[in-house]
Amino acid sequence: MSTSGTPRRPTIMEVARLAGVSHQTVSRYLRSEGGLKESTRERVGAAVRELGYRPNLIARSMRTRRTGRLAVLLPGLGSFSPDRMLVGAIAAARAAGFAVEVQSVDGGSGARAERVLELADSGQVEGILSLAPVVHEGDRMPAGEVPVVVCAGYDDQMRGIGELADGSVVADLVAGLAAVGHRRFLHVSGSLRFASARGRKETFLRTVERLGLESHGVVDGDWSAESGRDAVRSLAEDSGVTAVIAANDVVAAGVVRGALERGWGVPDDLSVTGWDNNPVGAYLSPALTTVDVDRERLGRDAMERLVASVRGAEPALSDGPLNRIVWRESTGPVPPRSR
Repeated sequence: MSTSGTPRRPTIMEVARLAGVSHQTVSRYLRSEGGLKESTRERVGAAVRELGYRPNLIARSMRTRRTGRLAVLLPGLGSFSPDRMLVGAIAAARAAGFAVEVQSVDGGSGARAERVLELADSGQVEGILSLAPVVHEGDRMPAGEVPVVVCAGYDDQMRGIGELADGSVVADLVAGLAAVGHRRFLHVSGSLRFASARGRKETFLRTVERLGLESHGVVDGDWSAESGRDAVRSLAEDSGVTAVIAANDVVAAGVVRGALERGWGVPDDLSVTGWDNNPVGAYLSPALTTVDVDRERLGRDAMERLVASVRGAEPALSDGPLNRIVWRESTGPVPPRSR
């Protein structure tokens, strides 16, 4: 819907649907290419006239030469934006000598798919990277001669999936705390509607069992500081819990607050870990142990794949894990009285 009062221009996808053909067939018709059946040409022509479709003639004139431009699509304004991935993607494109046009597209994956096809047909860009889902499976979408890469880090509700949902580092958190004497743990999860929250919870429970430790249980939270604070305030005095694995840094901040309200020191009485490496965590007192997630690398690698596809080369992708633990002051040895 237009917000300026100007009627929205029909798209090539709408012409294709009305004519009952593919968008590539409409594109061939507009370029006056041969090979189309007369009946097909008539259907497409009728659809063009009925909708009043007007192709971008300036963009069409650019089809035969390189533009040096790449497009990056983001979800619509008002929804979650993978900004750190965008930083990595833009840096990789500029390093390869490309200018980048960033577009925010309202609607779900279907709306972004239509925009991808429109951009691919416009001749204005040499490649397209979407940092939000365009198709539900796979990381590529056919769009004629213009390469398209979809970074499959989020689902259509912008919840982390794939590598972003990998909870395996929780095992290293628990093992690291067990190595300094901790035996009884509590986990405060994020909303279990998220694959990332489910992955961290499952890894926590498996690791505690595998290492012969004790779980006081899992509090199913909602990513909020309140859920962390409430989880700690509800602990019995004799719970024996000496370490809390929080779903993210916000929950961890609530855990720390709840501990302080009960007169417990962190980490003297309770060790606390978070996730996401929120920059403020390094400046808290105590500084928060957390898991750093290299989202810039996800964006950079996705752009490297796109640039390589544009140039017909092999991408140079990053090595090493996406997630790493940053040990700080909020974790320490088990309290002496708990040994």
